[in-house]
Amino acid sequence: MRWRGLAKMKKYRIYIDEVGNSDLESSDNPIHRFLSLTGVILDLAHVKATVHPQMEDLKFKYFNSHPDDPVILHRKEMLNAKNAFHVLWDRNVRNRFDAELLALFRTWEFTVISVCLDKKKHKEMYSTWRYDPYHYCLAILLERYAMFLQRKDAHGDALAESRGGKSDRRLKDSFSRLWNQGTEYIPADVFQKVLTSKQLKVKPKANNISGLQLADLIAHPSRNEILHEHELLDKAPAPFARKVIFILRDKYDQRSGKVFGEKFI
Repeated sequence: MRWRGLAKMKKYRIYIDEVGNSDLESSDNPIHRFLSLTGVILDLAHVKATVHPQMEDLKFKYFNSHPDDPVILHRKEMLNAKNAFHVLWDRNVRNRFDAELLALFRTWEFTVISVCLDKKKHKEMYSTWRYDPYHYCLAILLERYAMFLQRKDAHGDALAESRGGKSDRRLKDSFSRLWNQGTEYIPADVFQKVLTSKQLKVKPKANNISGLQLADLIAHPSRNEILHEHELLDKAPAPFARKVIFILRDKYDQRSGKVFGEKFI
C-alpha cells in the first residue's frame, strides 16, 4: 500500500513566499515589472527539532515573544525597526541580532529555489498572457521541487503564504493545474507520485509558521541577487542582504556543479 511506503520516506515541505506584483500589467518600475516566487525546502523533522525552537528562542531573546502572543518575523518591519522590532533602532542590538540570525541561516538545513518573471519582457515577446503570471513561476518552482524529491527518494507538500482573496485562489488553481496536467518537462504522474497532496496549502504567516517566516526573510535578497546578475537592479543589495545572498549561494538547489535553485524568465 502507498501509505506504508510513504511512512518510511522523509517528508519535506516547500514554503513559498512572493515578492513583487502579480498583475498582468507591467512597467519599468521594478515593483510592478517583476514577480518572483521563492521556495524554501525543509525536512519537517528538522523544522520540529531545530528550526522552530531555535527561531522561537531568538524571538524571545530579542523581542520578548511569548507563545500566547508570538512575534512574527517580517523582513520589512525588521528593516524599519517597527512595532515589535523597535529595539533594532539600537545599532549594537541590531548587529548582535543580525549576527545570530545569519549564524542560524548557515546552520539550518534548507534548500532554496527562486524563480523571477520579467513581466515586461514577457509582454513584449508574446503580447498576450497564455497563463497567469503566477503559473509561469509556480510551474518551474514545482518542477524543480519534484526533481529534488526524486533525487532524495522522498515525498513532500507545498505551503504558501496567504495573500488573501484572488491571489490565494490563483495560486491554488495553478497548483491544481500542475497536479492534474503536469508540464512540458514533468508529467502529472510524477507530481502525483512525489507530492502528498493535490492541493496547495495556504496559510497566513501570523500562524507563526517558521518555514514561512524563513521564506519571508530570504525571498527579497534572493530575488535581488537574480536581478543584480541580469543587471536589472538599480543599486547593489544592502550590506546585510549581501551577507544573506552569500549564504544562499550554498543553499540553492544544485547538483554536480549545476545550480537549479535560481531561474530568471
